[in-house]
Amino acid sequence: MNLFPAVPIPPQMKKPASYGRELAFDFDRNTFLYVDGRPKIVEGIAALQIWIEKTLRTARYRYPIYRFSYGCELADVIGLDLPTLVLEAEIPRLIREALVYDDRIADVGDFIVERDGDRLRAEFTVTTTLGDRFRQEVKGLV
Repeated sequence: MNLFPAVPIPPQMKKPASYGRELAFDFDRNTFLYVDGRPKIVEGIAALQIWIEKTLRTARYRYPIYRFSYGCELADVIGLDLPTLVLEAEIPRLIREALVYDDRIADVGDFIVERDGDRLRAEFTVTTTLGDRFRQEVKGLV
């Protein structure tokens, strides 16, 4: 049973040519990765996965450096004492809304959400506009 209606994802206006590049980041140690003293750069799906995790770890509307479409509103609901049924519906919706604005992502689904107090672990499937599918896990969200 879902408390919230499914909202269709708007059709993508144009497909990206690639997934881009990102600086490699170790989210467990909260540090950038280096190779021979230089920042490690990743491309392809690995770059998209880093962007996804950074997006979900950034509170939307909190930092003026980011556009309002960047970030996630998870921090607004994690600390609340909401019924489990509400959280099970709301958390996937917030994650999905945070990610589908990017023109590389076509859909996000198949969620597994585990909550431990004020911490959250989410696992989900990402379908890209280039036709790739992969599982993404994000731990330690607040």
